[in-house]
Amino acid sequence: MGKVAKARARRDESKRIINTDSSRGRIPDIGTRLKVVRETCGVSQRALARRAGVTNAMISLIERNRCSPSVALLKRVLEGLNTTLGKFFATDLPPREQIFFRSRELTRLVEGKISFRQVGADLRGRRIQLLHERYAPGADTGETMLRHEAEEGGVILRGRIEITVGRDKSVLGPGDAYYFDSLRPHRFRNVGSMECEIISACSPPSF
Repeated sequence: MGKVAKARARRDESKRIINTDSSRGRIPDIGTRLKVVRETCGVSQRALARRAGVTNAMISLIERNRCSPSVALLKRVLEGLNTTLGKFFATDLPPREQIFFRSRELTRLVEGKISFRQVGADLRGRRIQLLHERYAPGADTGETMLRHEAEEGGVILRGRIEITVGRDKSVLGPGDAYYFDSLRPHRFRNVGSMECEIISACSPPSF
């Protein structure tokens, strides 16, 4: 079979196996899985297409979930990655990195007169901890001073907060900020008549 005939055959097969959402319902997320496995193997789309005997565009369509391959085609593609259908679907994919967080998705660490909500749930491997803090009037972290191995800072959004760091003490209001070595004993106390709200950061995560 000549090159032109082979190209036509590949194109015809591509058209035959494409199943869109509108024609056959939702396409399973084979594409994301294929992309992860391919990149883990260090194989480019073009190289995989060549190994599987399909067009580069077909591999791209599958990985973007724009088409659903037949079992036969998927098996052939996976053979190009030296894996089987069973191993392909049994492979645990790494969790997708979350970049944006809605308010309801923040992790509640502390609730009550003092509320701490953290950006992200699992901070393993992270170098910074971001908190949305709220202190009700009179709320106090306690006479026993806090200490932990990190640096922390924050900006007061509203209300007033008295912060004690070692022998230093100051009352901060909206727009004011703080930054100190967290190994120094510290304490937070709302001395105002309204709730105090703070956005803070701690590095490395240690609170």
